[in-house]
Amino acid sequence: MPHDRAPSSGEPSQHVAVPYGSDEGFLDLAVPRVRQALAGGRRVLVVTRPARLSLLAEALGDDWREVDRRDSGSWYDHPQRTLASCYDYAHGRPTLLVGEPVWTGLSEIETREWIRYESVLNTALAGVPTRALCFYDVRTAPADVLRHAETTHPVILGPGGERPSPRYVRPDELVLNGDRGPLPEPTGRVRSVRFTADRLKELRHEVAGYAGAAGMDRDLVASLVLSVSEIAANSVEHGPGHGLIRMWRGGRGVVCEISDPGGPLEDPLPGYIPPEPGSLRGYGLWISRQLCDLVELRADDGMLRVRLHMRLRP
Repeated sequence: MPHDRAPSSGEPSQHVAVPYGSDEGFLDLAVPRVRQALAGGRRVLVVTRPARLSLLAEALGDDWREVDRRDSGSWYDHPQRTLASCYDYAHGRPTLLVGEPVWTGLSEIETREWIRYESVLNTALAGVPTRALCFYDVRTAPADVLRHAETTHPVILGPGGERPSPRYVRPDELVLNGDRGPLPEPTGRVRSVRFTADRLKELRHEVAGYAGAAGMDRDLVASLVLSVSEIAANSVEHGPGHGLIRMWRGGRGVVCEISDPGGPLEDPLPGYIPPEPGSLRGYGLWISRQLCDLVELRADDGMLRVRLHMRLRP
């Protein structure tokens, strides 16, 4: 659910990429900074693989008891939910986040969304007194991921200390491969439903029936219906008042596309950051990005298309 923004503390957040090439290199860069953060009264969260957690536990000794830790396999399960978890953890108290996402075994789209997560984290933590260190194992991280580490982090940390990243790109200006290309047309049978203000209830029943017939888990059906309903309601209330939804089977799940002649969105990071408290707009995309596996947007030829992807099983 949307939550209140943290008031600015006056202390700037820091988002730092930390490439390393050995276990010793990982410890040399992580241990002194964790100890410094603990000595300064910061809350510390370390998220990495179990083997790295064990190395840190041995190196930190008694200090390890003061560190919160999570397995990266469970923490980094969904870019938007992880973004919200990082924000919630850092809310209201000086914090050190030490993170190492799992970059292996991802599809091209999944890799792109995790790269975007690293970028948007700069905006999500703005005004929050947080220092985020993102570790990259140069032995296993894909080359494209390593290249983008310099575009998504303002600062790079290495054995020689910190330096500004000369290739850093602001989150609202970052363009990744595929961002501006046309969305692929659906394959197979497509179910199309037009909607207006007085047909939103009917639309929800249509989506629930289609997803249920496809074999989707009941809880996921509810999440998909809520997401579609929020986007469609936004089209009705703030857009042209009508639109079209198309549904089809795609990959391991169902794809729902809501389109309307409303034109492009003004927000450069639509749905990535929770709306300001009291805002009357922006919750639909925020909720959809939290609930769905992937949300894609395109605005072209005077049409805005929001494509929601949901797997059949959790």
